[in-house]
Amino acid sequence: MTNPAPAATGRPATTLIGRTLDWLESVPYWLLALPLRLAVATVFWDSAMTKLANWDTAVALFTDEYKVPLLPPEFVAYMAVTIELAAPVLLVLGLGTRPAALVLLGMTAVIEIFVYPEAWPTHIQWAAMLLVLICRGAGKWSFDHLIRRRLGIDAR
Repeated sequence: MTNPAPAATGRPATTLIGRTLDWLESVPYWLLALPLRLAVATVFWDSAMTKLANWDTAVALFTDEYKVPLLPPEFVAYMAVTIELAAPVLLVLGLGTRPAALVLLGMTAVIEIFVYPEAWPTHIQWAAMLLVLICRGAGKWSFDHLIRRRLGIDAR
């Protein structure tokens, strides 16, 4: 014979904690994904704006400080600013969110490994946000969701 669920203890603190946890766990994913998308987009967009504000200085940084191996510094600078302009727009729109987040995760890994390994606390925050977006997508407030719905793909 199984024991029935324990009756509420009647203690207000226990009841309040239980209701609070239930409420927090019922927050829809799209509401959590939206600030993640905006936060990551802002980080990379701001980096692109800094590079574009003084392109010569940006190229000099890629030549003298960043030193990404195997690729010419000017090419890497163009590639970085292109990614930093395109991916944030895609994240904000929720369009191609998973591929955009994957590209930014790759860029974060390159920055961590070759450029600023001592900045790992910041990079792990970026990676955590990007991994959530890669695994769960943009959520219902996104073009990705609209496209999936239009195509008849399970658009949770």
